[in-house]
Parts: sequence; C-alpha cells; structure tokens
Amino acid sequence: MVRIELFEKYSKEYDEWFIKNRDIYSAELNAIKSLIPYNKSGVEIGVGTGRFALPLGIKVGVEPSKRMTEISRKKGIKVYEGVAEQLPFNNETFDFVLFVTTICFVDDLTKSFEEAHRVLKTDGFILIGFVDKESELGKKYQLKREKSKFYKDATFYSVKEVINILRKTNFGDMLIKQTVFSSSIGRLDSIEDSYGKGSFVIIKANKK
Repeated sequence: MVRIELFEKYSKEYDEWFIKNRDIYSAELNAIKSLIPYNKSGVEIGVGTGRFALPLGIKVGVEPSKRMTEISRKKGIKVYEGVAEQLPFNNETFDFVLFVTTICFVDDLTKSFEEAHRVLKTDGFILIGFVDKESELGKKYQLKREKSKFYKDATFYSVKEVINILRKTNFGDMLIKQTVFSSSIGRLDSIEDSYGKGSFVIIKANKK
C-alpha cells in the first residue's frame, strides 16, 4: 500500500520523468514495440499514466493508483483498478500481458506471473521490461534509492532471477532483448539480443 501512496502523491513527477528522459523512454518503447506482433490484443499491468500502453496500441490496463487510473482513462485506455496478483479478467482473455518497470513494485512476483499465465490465451506470451539490477543503471538506482521518491521501497531483480520465476510459473521459449547502453558501449537506443550490456532488458516468454 505504501508504494501505491507514493504514486498517488507524485503522479505528476512520475509523468514528467518521461519528458525529461525522452531518449531513455524512446529506447525502451522501441525495444518493446519490436517484440509485439501486429494486431494482437494485450493488457498492460501497472499501466500508470499510459506512457507505454498508448503508443503501443494497448487499450486495456490494470493500475492500483486511483490518480494514475484517472490520467490513463482520459487518454482513452480502459483501466481496471487492481493489482497484478489478482487480475480482474477471465481465463485466456489476452494475446499478451505487458509489465514495464512494474515488477519492482509488486508485492508477490510469482503470484503476478501466475495471474498473467491464467489470463493469457493458449498461444499467448508475457513481456517484461525492467532495469536489470546488475546493469550500470540498475546499480545506480540501488545506490540512490534512499533519495528516490519511487525506488526507495522497490525490489530490483536480475535477469536470471526473472527467468527463474518465469520458468517456475510455466513460461518458456524465451527471447531476450536489451537497450539503453552507456556511451562507452554504443548508441543508447540500439537494440541487441541477450543481456549483460544494456540497462533495460525485455523478456518475451510464451505460455506453456
């Protein structure tokens, strides 16, 4: 509940981050877009203010923050107030389920992935975009977490940790992309396979 209160209180500051960090936001958005097939129905869990759902063509979202729900609804997204651990949908409803920088704020990641699995169609897939805790940016966030409005109570994950939980919750056939590179490695907005160099990682895993 503490995490929800933070997003209620600082929804404006949250939205302004995407404006101030346009290059990072654009890199993350394009990397996710590269993994979503055309004409598939999806839902974003932790839709926030719709910064990803809207440009990705996702029309449905779940969000626990009332303030952020209001903002997303004004943008035309059908938002259900709820949490990742208890999704308000029937079994096998969506082609894909998207989590973007959301997994660090859920209370139970295993339960969240189990719920994603439940609402996915037989041939559906999950997409998780997150900052790898072992990356340059991930380490920076962790060092400064006490001074951060949003990351103070966040739980950061490594790629291997996320993969293990995905396997535990019956996801497989994984495809991994990375972006947001430091200037010493390459262009910030490049998209490469695998992980270990880019700070932002996207895992696509199919429902078993």
